[in-house]
Amino acid sequence: MLSVAVCVSGGGTNLQAIIDAVESGRIVNTKIVKVISNNPNARALKRAADAGIEGICVSPRSYETREAFNQALLEALTAAEPDLIVLAGFMVAVPACVINAFRGRIINIHPALIPSFCGKGYYGLHVHEKVLERGVKVTGATVHFVDEDLDHGPILLQKAVAVKENDTPEILQRRVMEEAEWILLPSAISLIAQGRVWIDEKGITHIKES
Repeated sequence: MLSVAVCVSGGGTNLQAIIDAVESGRIVNTKIVKVISNNPNARALKRAADAGIEGICVSPRSYETREAFNQALLEALTAAEPDLIVLAGFMVAVPACVINAFRGRIINIHPALIPSFCGKGYYGLHVHEKVLERGVKVTGATVHFVDEDLDHGPILLQKAVAVKENDTPEILQRRVMEEAEWILLPSAISLIAQGRVWIDEKGITHIKES
């Protein structure tokens, strides 16, 4: 059984997609053991409670220094004893102490096709604003493993989504969630739970046939 901790900052739509996929059996052999948010008012915490999952808030504002927050986040994750940490809209840079403790066991969902529209400043609705400003015709989402560089680690899954003529950032954001994010993240977790994912010495991710 794969034990999963989910980190999330806002509404928790990706979290809900994971919860629903576990309940339906689309994600196999997996249990969500804890939800952690940096935002005490995150709707994601209510989603967790409604699903009977322990949810806690670890906010940087509760600590005098960033180092103290980083340590508290590490302690909260360590206490959950997860096999996998899923960043599902977590608007906090993962500290090095967490990456080192869980190297190769943290994945993130990014609302664009990495390496496009990623890195510092590219998060949330801003990603979709930049996609429309650039005039690209295809965007999408990416699930990748997390390393020390933002939006950089080995890519696990990607899915393309068409950009349409009259899109607004909000409309495009919704389409990317519905057509890519809510599909990719459960699929990635299930692949890992089945032991079908491995990373080679060049940092390239491979998926074994079922």
